[in-house]
Amino acid sequence: MVVGDSVQDPEQGELLNSGPLTEDNADDEPFVPEPAKLMRIGAMIRKLLEEVRHAELDEAGRDRMRDVYHLSVEELATALSEPLADELNRIALPFDEEIPSGPELRIAQAQLVGWLEGLFHGIQAAVSAQQMMAERQLRSMRGNALEAGGQPSPARTAERGGVYL
Repeated sequence: MVVGDSVQDPEQGELLNSGPLTEDNADDEPFVPEPAKLMRIGAMIRKLLEEVRHAELDEAGRDRMRDVYHLSVEELATALSEPLADELNRIALPFDEEIPSGPELRIAQAQLVGWLEGLFHGIQAAVSAQQMMAERQLRSMRGNALEAGGQPSPARTAERGGVYL
């Protein structure tokens, strides 16, 4: 994918480095430095939520789910920029020391899945906006080249209806 002047690899997090994908363009910190990790943890949390909905957990299972939830939030925070990690930590409140009930677990996991889905939609919208801006810039550069006396491309000639002699 082309963003700015370079081709970037989403697995390495470079796709989400600049432009509209950062909350503050003054620093060049990636919005999501580890998108693959974010996707893996998000998929795991979604699957766990489905399991918790379909099975009644005993006390040991709920205790384990609480630990997995806390670990998931901690790991997610490491895959995000500092502002997003702070937002996640404000939203994903820890459980009390007591073992949570099944409904408490489902609510906490649903909240986390909802936050992640919102994040994914925001990233998709920002990538789409970047692509549209890049396409607009490319069309503009092609138009400027034609005005400067450059030869029209075969595709451009076909758009106009062909060459007349």
